[in-house]
Amino acid sequence: MSEKLIKLGIPAGSLQEATAELFKKAGYSIKFASRSYYPEIDDLEIECMLIRAQEMARYVEQGVLDAGITGHDWVLENNAEVHEVCELMFSKVSRRPVRWVLCVPNDSPVKSVKDLEGKRIATEVVGLTTRFLKKNGVNANVEFSWGATEVKPPKLADAIVEVTETGSSLRANNLRIVEEVMQSTTRFIANKSAWDDTWKREKLETIALMLKSCLAAEGKVGLMMNVRRVDLAAIIRELPALTKPTVASLSDPDWVDVNTIVDESFVRMIVPRLKSAGAMGIVEYPINKIID
Repeated sequence: MSEKLIKLGIPAGSLQEATAELFKKAGYSIKFASRSYYPEIDDLEIECMLIRAQEMARYVEQGVLDAGITGHDWVLENNAEVHEVCELMFSKVSRRPVRWVLCVPNDSPVKSVKDLEGKRIATEVVGLTTRFLKKNGVNANVEFSWGATEVKPPKLADAIVEVTETGSSLRANNLRIVEEVMQSTTRFIANKSAWDDTWKREKLETIALMLKSCLAAEGKVGLMMNVRRVDLAAIIRELPALTKPTVASLSDPDWVDVNTIVDESFVRMIVPRLKSAGAMGIVEYPINKIID
């Protein structure tokens, strides 16, 4: 084992597979073994440990881990003093922030958070909920929920604060959203002492760079084509305004090669226009990483 080592927390549970897939795209192979909380990674300078996202920030703050991946919501819930290396916009099913929302049954008379004065609220994020209620001048009984929070109203709770990405689970349990408590995204966090270590900081910055480059490339593809010089201005006008294509000379001085990156969803619209404008030999190719 390498003398220089990063102790890296991988979130167990809902983010586990999404995290492993992101690392795979970034060039790191993480393998999970049944009944083991120490996944293998093909980097001798990294030791992985599976930790629940809810606890990750606490262990990073304490130095049990040098770094870890968890939600910003859990950093706030634990009041953890950690260094945020970067934001990673990914979650279990989407690339959008998750939302913590205050919910009640569809037939509840509650219309706003003010209507929950003296009521019972079940949630996994007691700290976030308590601070939210205090901010709104509401005193309520906030109870920790060990799971299946959506089924608790109305018999076990008057309201809940629960996390959602699509809202499907809330709708399935006949719940409606009263207010949004917060939005949260995934963060790559580091222990402050580890961040002050030059070698560890450089290693963590490298990991962050590669992870962010994969996220930046999602939904993007490359387009290259051969274009007559006389048609070049027309071709460039067809490309998205923010695109800066690479134009290279070919052996034939009357032709150039144009190379650019576009949203994959845009290809079906732009390719016919490029062909009509004179582009030939149009090739679409995948983009794995974009590093600015």
